[in-house]
Amino acid sequence: MTEKRPRLREAGIQLGTMPPGKHNAISDVPDVRVGQVTLIEGDGEHCPGKGPIRTGISVILPHGGNLFREKVPASVFVQNGFGKCIGQEQIDELGVIESPIAMTGTMNVGIVADGLIQHAINENPDCGVTSSTVNPTVNECSDAYLNDQHGRHVRQEHVLQAIDEAVTGPVQEGNVGAGTGMSLFGFKGGVGTSSRVIPESLGGYTVGVMVLGNCGTREQLRIDGVPVGMHLDDPKREHERDTGSIIIVVGTDAPMLDRALNRLARRAAMGLARTGSIAAHGSGDYILAFSNAHRIPHEPAVNTIQVQHVVESGDLINSLFQATIEATEEAIINTLFAAESMTGRDGNTRYGLPIDRVLEIIARYRPE
Repeated sequence: MTEKRPRLREAGIQLGTMPPGKHNAISDVPDVRVGQVTLIEGDGEHCPGKGPIRTGISVILPHGGNLFREKVPASVFVQNGFGKCIGQEQIDELGVIESPIAMTGTMNVGIVADGLIQHAINENPDCGVTSSTVNPTVNECSDAYLNDQHGRHVRQEHVLQAIDEAVTGPVQEGNVGAGTGMSLFGFKGGVGTSSRVIPESLGGYTVGVMVLGNCGTREQLRIDGVPVGMHLDDPKREHERDTGSIIIVVGTDAPMLDRALNRLARRAAMGLARTGSIAAHGSGDYILAFSNAHRIPHEPAVNTIQVQHVVESGDLINSLFQATIEATEEAIINTLFAAESMTGRDGNTRYGLPIDRVLEIIARYRPE
């Protein structure tokens, strides 16, 4: 068994000034749950439709109730639209999400959407019969370098399993769930998460971020402002194009509706930029933000509802912006720190970030 790799803060690097939550994860937002299923099977030559398999699914549940019946406000910001996500148009139109938020490999998208629909039917037998249909929310990145995508190995059963096993508390990072076959800044990528807590004087709200990281080139990588990637380049390695993607999910318990949440989503793009990404052509950069402070009923009994909403000027909204930027940056770097080297189809290998070397480089830029 390999030794557990440290998270960024465990390695002595603190990004930003705001404090993280208890687990430094999206699950620090009260009642937010995460479930993941990892699929690893086979080695060697690619046999289309059979393997090797390096893929999976990750789901985020904004709350533990019935999401179809109790929707949450949400918004999507597309930094770069080279993606195959599902559900975005209805989120833009109605400002809510009504299913678990799923992340997976590109060619699994349709199957995962099918699983989310089946989950909604299981919980709501009237769905699509005497009630409206459900809008499944599925986000994707390509795991083609390590995985047999032709097999579309994530099945409906894996979707239901991930939802059923979703829990609060610590979140696994790196080569797990949807992150199993991903690459990030030329190294092994995957899943990462972080959180920030707003001062009690401003409400004590939490902002949590979870990413599926699969973008960037080695030369672009920056950690805490240091151009780490420039010092890690291997002259024997062929130049790689930035053709990957990243999914960023921002969750909060601050009372916000979709328009204000779109402002948070756009700030997450600034956290991504801090890590060196340029949102290159061919990179699908999708950011979804939600608040679970309010649950919007599927069939309201009244024509109007009254809700609290943050004041969109002053210290609170600025703190939410800062929290989003810092948590996004740290979630991405946590991905790199957690992900271990992996070999997949045809012997293709993505190596884990050399953490000791990275710390040496950062120390050289920041002598005591």
